[in-house]
Order: sequence, then structure tokens, then C-alpha cells
Amino acid sequence: MTSRTYEEQDFVPVASLPEKPTFLPGTQIEIVRPIASAGVFRHVFFDFDGTLSLIREGWQGVMIPMMVEELLATGTGESREELERLVTEFVENLTGKQTIYQMIRLAEEIRKRGKIPEDPLVYKRRYHDRLMERIAHRREALREGKISPEDMLVPGALSFLDYLKQKGLKLYLASGTDEVYVREEARLLGLDHYFGEHIYGAIDAYQTFSKATVIERLLTENQIPGAYLLGFGDGFVDIQTVKAVGGTAIAVASDERNRSGKPDPWKRERLIRAGADLVIPDYQEWPALVAYLWGEKPA
Repeated sequence: MTSRTYEEQDFVPVASLPEKPTFLPGTQIEIVRPIASAGVFRHVFFDFDGTLSLIREGWQGVMIPMMVEELLATGTGESREELERLVTEFVENLTGKQTIYQMIRLAEEIRKRGKIPEDPLVYKRRYHDRLMERIAHRREALREGKISPEDMLVPGALSFLDYLKQKGLKLYLASGTDEVYVREEARLLGLDHYFGEHIYGAIDAYQTFSKATVIERLLTENQIPGAYLLGFGDGFVDIQTVKAVGGTAIAVASDERNRSGKPDPWKRERLIRAGADLVIPDYQEWPALVAYLWGEKPA
């Protein structure tokens, strides 16, 4: 996409939590700050995992134990419980960035303990191998038609995407997960129909890719201001990247495990602090959302 290099920044709070949440009447759509003007959005950016796809739900239960094993092997005498607390903290702090950044931090922690770490890409591949084992049954069930894509999507996603597509909006999908997996899983979920060529993911040369590169290209190629951009994400990078160009950012505080229809408290707080304009638990109330965003009711 570009020869420039990008360093994804760590989470930095830029906003405070509201004293009292404000919702669209009769909904769980939280308005953190009112949009400037309805109806201007022409391009819509989506994150993948947790924002649309639930195939990788539970990934933390794979990454954290793997990292703890690597740190225990350094032989410092730290307990498993101590290392679990350490790893959980930095994995959570880096959630939303490309996976490689968590592996870079693992390598740093190994080096702090007097050992020579492997290349972070080695740890990343090791993690992916374990994760793919854990989610193989989900991918296979989708491939064989044993479960419906709706069962592995944030509730309401397909209906919402149908509306956006029919409205003639241009849709973009970008993920911190490796592009080869994003494209494959998007096909399994039937999402390639909505995004076409505009599906992007991480690559080994991680500094040449970021969600910022996708958005920069989107705005440049379409010659539009950032105010025309609407973004959905469940990670702080998604929110901060959209806000950095003047777009409107909607936090998807999805309850990935239970699909309860209620916002995940940790995601909600983190994404509001990242600068989100609105917070939704999923897409089940999309008619009310589009009525607010475009000042019209869906057909």
C-alpha cells in the first residue's frame, strides 16, 4: 500500500467517562458526544475481530498461557501467578494493536530476565498455531455449513451491513490479525460480499501496515475529508485512528463470549477514554443507529 513506515502508538486516554451515560431513547446506544451533523457519512471503516467476527473469541486464553510458559522457562523463580498478572496486564494494555506488538513486549520481558529471546515473529507464529488449534472446530463448522455465519458474528452485523451496502456506501475492513486469516475468515462468514477488495490485515513487515495506512489511502483515493468517515471498532487503535482524521468513531463494546446484547464494561470504559463518540453493544438496534447517523429511517 505504501513504502512508509508506521509505529502504532500505545493506548493513551484522551477523554474521561461521562458522569451519567446518555442513550438514544429506548435503546442501549450511548451518546458520548453528539455528532456534528447527520447524513454526511459516505465511507465506513470496520475492524474485524470482536467488531464483526467472533471466530477468535477467547484468544486471550491462548496468548497469555503461552507467554507465561516462555517466561517461566527463563528460570527467574517468579511464580506462575506473578507472571500471569504481569502478562495479563501488558496483553490488555496492547489489545487493539497488531499481534506482533504483544510479541515484541514478550521478547522484551525475556531479555529483562537475562535470556536471549527469539524473534517476535517466531512467538507470533507459535501463538497463531495454538490459536488455530483452538478455533479449528469453529472454522470447520462454518466451512461445512454446520453452523450459520450469524452464530460467529456480533449480533445484527449482517442486517446492518446489508443496509449500508444497499445505501451505496463504500465499506472497508482492516484488522491487526494477519491478512491471510482475515480474508479466509471473512469468506467463511460471508463478509467478502460487502467489502470486496477492501479487506486488509497485518503482514510480517508490520511497520509498513497499520489501520492508519488504510484510512489514509481511503481518504486520498476518494478525495474526501475525514468528516465523511464513520468507523466501528472494539479496540482503542480503531477509535483513535478514526478520530485522528476527523471522523466519527463508534465503539463496539461487544460481549464476545455471551452475546448478551449488553456492553462489555471494560471495553466501554477503554473505548470512551480513547475518544469514542458513541458506544453500542452490538448491531441489533441498527435502525435506531442509522436514523441518528443519517437523519432518516431505513427503508
